[in-house]
Amino acid sequence: MKWALLLLLPVFLTTASCKKEYIVPANKTIVVNLQAGSWIPLNGGKSYTAAINVPELDDYLNERGGVLVYISFGGRTYEQIPQLYNGESYSFVTRPGQVVLEVQEYDGLVPVTPPGSMTVKIILIESDF
Repeated sequence: MKWALLLLLPVFLTTASCKKEYIVPANKTIVVNLQAGSWIPLNGGKSYTAAINVPELDDYLNERGGVLVYISFGGRTYEQIPQLYNGESYSFVTRPGQVVLEVQEYDGLVPVTPPGSMTVKIILIESDF
């Protein structure tokens, strides 16, 4: 009887094992050249805002995914925002179809110089939620 159990043991082990599958969601990277004239003043020039249209950012992704934003003032160096750069605070918000950038002085009390041209890299991260 013992030999029969020993012969059947490999059968039980192979049928009882399970296979793990990892599904990695696809990310999407969007690079936009934002011109200096794209910024709109707010609060008497104490802050500026610029909206970037991102049609790939639909309701579902905005609600359940993630968005990373980086800015570059030239070259290949990107700074992730929110960020304090040269005394100016950069931040962003998202809504379906748009990423909205905002810049203001670090204390928000004095007017800020309108930002110049920059490259904006937006990474959309899908989530299996």
